[in-house]
Amino acid sequence: MAKKSMLERVINSDFGAKLGIPQGTKLRRYTPGEPFLDGPVVVGGGDLADDIRSLLQVDYQLLDAEADSKRAAIVFDATGITRPEQLHELYDFFHPQMRKLGASGRVIVIGNNPDDLEGDARIVARSLEGFSRSISKELRKGATGQLVYVEPGAPITASESTLRFLLSGKSAFVSGQVIRVSATENENVDWERPLAGQLAVVTGAARGIGATIAEVLGRDGADVICIDIPPAGEALAEVANKVKGTALPLDVTADNAAEVITEHAQQRYGKAVDIIVHNAGVTRDKLLANMNEGQWQMVQNINLVAPVRITEQMLENGGLAADANIVGISSMAGISGNRGQTNYATTKAGMIGLVDALAEKMAAAGGTVNAVAPGFIETAMTAAMPTGPREIGRRISSLSQGGQPVDVAETVAFFASSGSRAVNGNTVRVCGQNIMGA
Repeated sequence: MAKKSMLERVINSDFGAKLGIPQGTKLRRYTPGEPFLDGPVVVGGGDLADDIRSLLQVDYQLLDAEADSKRAAIVFDATGITRPEQLHELYDFFHPQMRKLGASGRVIVIGNNPDDLEGDARIVARSLEGFSRSISKELRKGATGQLVYVEPGAPITASESTLRFLLSGKSAFVSGQVIRVSATENENVDWERPLAGQLAVVTGAARGIGATIAEVLGRDGADVICIDIPPAGEALAEVANKVKGTALPLDVTADNAAEVITEHAQQRYGKAVDIIVHNAGVTRDKLLANMNEGQWQMVQNINLVAPVRITEQMLENGGLAADANIVGISSMAGISGNRGQTNYATTKAGMIGLVDALAEKMAAAGGTVNAVAPGFIETAMTAAMPTGPREIGRRISSLSQGGQPVDVAETVAFFASSGSRAVNGNTVRVCGQNIMGA
């Protein structure tokens, strides 16, 4: 671990707090064997409220909305709000609740997907984004807020995996986000090991976020094929051994990469790949005027061309199950753009484009495609940044801190589960609600 500079020690001290420098609260993260939520849930709102209570009461403690005691989560069903005049119901419910939310609390608003509505109902459903994103910025002590859009008429069970993820410590660094849920029927899973029996591929798995993704998928029950470039073979083998998976040294830009992955899965596991996580990526940052063609081409080929071609070819050759779950690692840069990252941001926006392009096709086959867009995550790369930019990066979010690689990995695992079949075509930012972008 790098030695902290004097400036960094001052910024992160009590003296720094007295100077008004935000000091992030320690977040509640998931630990296997511990409860998903460490306190009671208050549920309010319209017609879905009773269904939500019935769904949650098996594993969660429910609390009456009028109770004075602290609550760990607040869930509000806004699907019954269909006219602008009814929006006061948001104030009526949340106003007395806000001071009662505990540390690392969760606020979830559920609304109808505006894409499925017309007229007043569509206007009101879209307004919920302004409410949920704003309330998320008002929360303190590590609390987070989200909006879940559901397809009208979808059973509440379609939202179960999403509610469980957002209520748990697995979503510690996810805030101010919108997740769309369809009426697709989810598969029943063991919530302690939701990926049991699944075969997963993780590219760029030798270190950093990729290694953590492999670990979390393995923890959740998946067999994991860990892929990285041959020069990273030793580190790759260590990760594969740790997760009881297999190491596959491979340059993902190779013309036969899809064929090699398919052959490895069949030879070692006798089946097609159920989950593929396109994590491999590089940066070659330069202002466009100073960037050479090789720097552009390398980022383009590794970050975007390889994931697109590998996915297409493996769907075609049967190496990827027709109902597979595909997860791409995008970036905040792909949403908001970054100075000096035209090459990188182009590819990360393209990863969101991959989700848009394949969502309908994957849904028709019973599969999913989603993207995770990390913000400032504490990695070896961010540790090497100058103190000033690094400390600013940590603090320009509602949670006033950087995320951890596990925060990205937990969101990947949520998308990868067959219990999340109703979650398709989403891009979720793991950024602590960074002030840049949506």
